[in-house]
Amino acid sequence: MKLPEALTLPIFETIGQLADESGLSAFVIGGYVRDYFLHRPSTDIDVVVVGSGIALAEKLARRLHTGVTVFKTFGTAMVRAGEMEIEFVGARKESYRSDSRKPTVEAGTIEDDQLRRDFTINAMALGLNRENFGELVDPFGGIRDLDALLIRTPCDPDITFSDDPLRMIRAVRFATQLGFDIDPETFEAITRNRERIAIVSKERVTVELNKIMLSPRPSIGWELLDKTGLLTLIFPKLALLKGVERRGAHAHKDNFDHTLQVLDNVARHSDDLWLRWAALLHDIAKPQTKSYDPKTGWSFHGHEVLGSKMIPAIFRDLKLPMNEKMKFVQKLVFLHLRPIALVEDTVTDSAVRRLLFEAGDDIEALMTLCQADITSGIESKVRRYLHNFELVRQKMKEIEEKDRIRNFQPPITGELIMRHYEIEPCRAVGLIKERIKDAILEGTIANDYDQAFALMEQIAPAILAERTGE
Repeated sequence: MKLPEALTLPIFETIGQLADESGLSAFVIGGYVRDYFLHRPSTDIDVVVVGSGIALAEKLARRLHTGVTVFKTFGTAMVRAGEMEIEFVGARKESYRSDSRKPTVEAGTIEDDQLRRDFTINAMALGLNRENFGELVDPFGGIRDLDALLIRTPCDPDITFSDDPLRMIRAVRFATQLGFDIDPETFEAITRNRERIAIVSKERVTVELNKIMLSPRPSIGWELLDKTGLLTLIFPKLALLKGVERRGAHAHKDNFDHTLQVLDNVARHSDDLWLRWAALLHDIAKPQTKSYDPKTGWSFHGHEVLGSKMIPAIFRDLKLPMNEKMKFVQKLVFLHLRPIALVEDTVTDSAVRRLLFEAGDDIEALMTLCQADITSGIESKVRRYLHNFELVRQKMKEIEEKDRIRNFQPPITGELIMRHYEIEPCRAVGLIKERIKDAILEGTIANDYDQAFALMEQIAPAILAERTGE
């Protein structure tokens, strides 16, 4: 099968000409070829060369008057051409030791190189030389598997996954991203080899997890990780959410299933990776806070507080960033019940002010998470909650326009209090500031300097007198 229409970019003809001049065989391979058949855009081009990939990359860089980045350790080189990144590698055979993902490499044929690829859909190649330009090289049936929506390994899957265990999670990731099934034999090999994931660094695992999280339906990936047995090995705290316990007439829902529903609900409305992580982790502390009362049934009191405290350790363990991204997830886990409480109760101005103050600029993300958290099977209940959420949103808009509460700083600072009363830093200063902040949030006074100053003069003498008497 010849597909020159797949190689209409001028860069392919240039690479082919340089390969012919050098007496080398060159092929574009992997994701670019796969994505052509899937009608997906791709700017990453992998070229495999029977011979020196680095030498061909250097010739291309000279032809384009651009730079080349060489990775001698890996025998690869990368050239940028406009928005495209073109990576060159020599065709090779690989063999592995049982305790490492790093292979022993030797030169090989194009077929050897295709055999070492992770999945058949990533092993297809298109010739770039004049004699075979656009010719599809597909010895393992990648086209057939694309048509069947199937993830399958080119060789014995036990060998594929034992050699490089990260490929087990990559199989889950591709199935999730593309909406494909994992071939039964390939799936069974993942379950047999799952313990091998221990030799893979957490950083590499988390790169794949983030790609799963950014998929259209991330729940598919987490369900597959669970079914293969990988979940308990890479994220045991999440696996603890699984299961339903029943006592008498009372049973709680499966919190793992619920969590994945919430995650998918968020994914339908937002591409924000960290909001999706907040959805995955919002109930992470439910196993530790579960309790049973014969009269009222199951409860998980305080799971939002404990859950927020668990976030730093989870991020550290998964090698996720320990920065404002982690703090954002922690904040949303801590606050995720608050809007629901507003929906259930009478919506008071003071409660809305406090929510706006605590959520700040993350209020919209929080509301998206909380709406996604409504997963009841009772349609009338869902409709009622969603209607009430709109009332809360309207109330928030009105109060924000009137009181400017979001991210507000009380108009009376600690420095002003200390200067006005000629005192040093002490607990009383914090108490005065807190009383003024609470008065603004309760609506007793406006978010206004003059009103706040007047309140300070009213309350400060008693607070300072208590300090003097201590």
